[in-house]
Amino acid sequence: MRFRLSSSDQVILSVLYTEKVLKMVEKENKIIFVVDKMASKADIKRSVERAFNVRVESVNTLITPKGEKRAIVKLKPEYKATELATKLGML
Repeated sequence: MRFRLSSSDQVILSVLYTEKVLKMVEKENKIIFVVDKMASKADIKRSVERAFNVRVESVNTLITPKGEKRAIVKLKPEYKATELATKLGML
């Protein structure tokens, strides 16, 4: 399941919402976004930090067999992914 984000930012397309993602949010302080295929890790980091007012520790990306690009974003320890997920309506 995905939540579309209403924003003028073209880098972040939606947030991925599955049971596995919820476990990552709670245990690893990570959240997964579906992003533009041409976006770099630096673009993704900058967009997440600006859009949600958080600091990003790392960004890992992958392209699914369907051709969509996903970004696994780990937040810095002082920011909680659970708070961001609540803000996005995931929890």
